[in-house]
Amino acid sequence: MPQPKTSAQYLFARGESGGAPADAPVTGSTDAVGTGVPAEAERLAAGTGGRQPLTGPRGWGQRIAGAWPLLAVLVVQTALSVRLLRADTAFQDEALYLWAGHLQWAHWLHGTPIPPFPYYFSGAPVIYPPLGALADGIGGLAGARVLSLVFMLGATGLAWGTTARLFGRRAAFFAAALFAVLGPTLHLGAFATYDAMALFLIALAAWFVVRAGNRGDAAGWMVAAGAALALANAAAYSSVLFDVFVLALAVLVVWPAAGGRAAARRAATVLVVTAALLTAGLLVGGGSYLSGFQQTTLARASGSESALSVLADSWSWAGLIFALAVCGVIISWAGRRGWVQTTLLAVLAIAMVAGPLEQARLHTAASLNKHVGLGAWFAVIAAGYAIDWFIAAAPAGRAQAITTAACVAALAFPAVLGASQSWQLSTSWPNATSFVAVMRPLVARYPGPMLVEDPSIAEYYLAVDATQWRRWSSTRNIVLPSGASTGHPTSQGIVGAGNPAAFSRYIARGYFTLVALNFADTTALDHAIRAELSRHHYEPIQVVPYGIEVPPLGQGTYVIYRYEPAK
Repeated sequence: MPQPKTSAQYLFARGESGGAPADAPVTGSTDAVGTGVPAEAERLAAGTGGRQPLTGPRGWGQRIAGAWPLLAVLVVQTALSVRLLRADTAFQDEALYLWAGHLQWAHWLHGTPIPPFPYYFSGAPVIYPPLGALADGIGGLAGARVLSLVFMLGATGLAWGTTARLFGRRAAFFAAALFAVLGPTLHLGAFATYDAMALFLIALAAWFVVRAGNRGDAAGWMVAAGAALALANAAAYSSVLFDVFVLALAVLVVWPAAGGRAAARRAATVLVVTAALLTAGLLVGGGSYLSGFQQTTLARASGSESALSVLADSWSWAGLIFALAVCGVIISWAGRRGWVQTTLLAVLAIAMVAGPLEQARLHTAASLNKHVGLGAWFAVIAAGYAIDWFIAAAPAGRAQAITTAACVAALAFPAVLGASQSWQLSTSWPNATSFVAVMRPLVARYPGPMLVEDPSIAEYYLAVDATQWRRWSSTRNIVLPSGASTGHPTSQGIVGAGNPAAFSRYIARGYFTLVALNFADTTALDHAIRAELSRHHYEPIQVVPYGIEVPPLGQGTYVIYRYEPAK
């Protein structure tokens, strides 16, 4: 049956059917994210050919009326993420980045020396951490997590706006709704790390290239997209994996109307701007940033998980979205909607599996849910197209209304699943309340260097001022009173145990006033350290339960030792 043209079909048709020239302005299009399809496309779908732009009160009224489904989606997303804000104490990464952000501000404002974060952070320490620290200073950990929620709500709005410009408002509603209730989306909306910021910026870059449409004066949009990509890549180095999908969108959106040469110019502009800004950042930051990128991204250590288990976890979180996205590709191909549209949908679907396949290659599930969430942002656009086609296939009138209602009601399934999965993701680490309560008076009573396995939690909750970072050593690196370390800066904070001989020497000298080991991370080194402690006047003073089961020790614990010199 004949169906109204979506904005994507209209966009492609302009270049393929000899309609308006490629550089003709799309009059009546809206500027606000998520406000819908260009007015010209809507008039064409309705059979009217006028070019009168939407202006005045009527235009704004239509914008507001068209945005209420998005507002409903954002309300649901907010409610499901807010319940996670206080679900648990800080995760190690949250504590590390927020603590680093506070130190970065002290460095900028007062010249306070700080650790060599660029060597071992997987994102530039001058991008997200200071921003997160500001939110933490205002509202504590919950405030920093709210900042992430704002970024994730923005990403949902951008999913709406991008899909609306490509495939219409109805597809946009389902794309935004699917993304909003996804487990990783809800978790990242209550997780104070750079991931939500990077996802938002990647989404913003994609929206910029789609928003440019067939415009001949698209250079500004491409420059903006390149700047957003560069900032995303600097905030989280791993986000560079998704740059290719933004570049593909830049090509495919304009190809039908303007041809391959114009499409290539757009992609080249985005790529050059991104590369130029990142290169400038590396020149300013120096070799430590390049070393950090190589250590945490290019030379990332392989894990022990099987590739099948990594892919299975990914499927459990976003399998429905991927299946719908693939259906969208098949529908476009079978319906002969043109190779450009079908390719665009295929690119969006492939983005869903890019992160999981890379992590399956590395045999690690670390940060998997974050990469699934980023890929899902692209895939929901194709999923929204598939659902929109299914509804449009129903006879107009009552049958189509019933089909639409059924699809909306069916969203309850991914919403319930996402709510459950996000709670599991947000409570999957040990609660540190007891450990912090025990350590607080000890840290105040016994000044001096401390050795704490995975110390970021203690540093975040217990550090009094920006100079105390010199007190904290980990089982990866010993920090000296001068701020220097016993190992290369890249060893600090990177997965892998420190040198047992170095720890033995400093323990024999009574260097550490307190030692806290949990035997869960650098286990072999922990046992070697415990043997040295027993020989050099260190006595256990507290055993604090710490969450998970650690075979064969049973319940995870922190064992706290105090130096008791011979009298």
